Amino acid sequence: MQTGNIQQQKAYSAIIELNILNDLHIYNLVVCGTLPIGIDVKDSDLDIIMEVRELDTFANKLYTLYADKENFTLKRKTIRGKEVVKANFTFHDFEFELFGQAQPILKQYAYLHMKIEYELLERDPDLREKVISLKKQGYKTEPAFCKLLNISGDPYEGLLLFGVEEGIVQP
Repeated sequence: MQTGNIQQQKAYSAIIELNILNDLHIYNLVVCGTLPIGIDVKDSDLDIIMEVRELDTFANKLYTLYADKENFTLKRKTIRGKEVVKANFTFHDFEFELFGQAQPILKQYAYLHMKIEYELLERDPDLREKVISLKKQGYKTEPAFCKLLNISGDPYEGLLLFGVEEGIVQP
């Protein structure tokens, strides 16, 4: 993102200014979502996923580091049977979402979805503008891809299954 488009460079600068890469490096963080693959729209958030084994410690660290940021929220909930900690806040016009769960990064849905979406955009560059158009109409990313690929049902599960069937990701 450091050498990407203008929005990616701004996001990279915000990440560096927050010192996230250093402060949270023990969690093997990865920036995911629409920004790294260039399908972001005006209100897209900046997703950073992490592998976290000690959720209480992680939650405390996020609170200590970011509670003073605009619109800060910290939630702990269960998603697909796994407990997660999620912090959201705004910094330099970016909505950050920091997401931690006790699962390797390469197995987390956000990473797998981004990998699948990237590969699909590489295979069919015309897909980019179609996805962005749907996102501007209010679609979330995975539902937009599923609409364009005629994948029915739960878009998060459907896109993942499609990626497995296409050999993009492993089950």
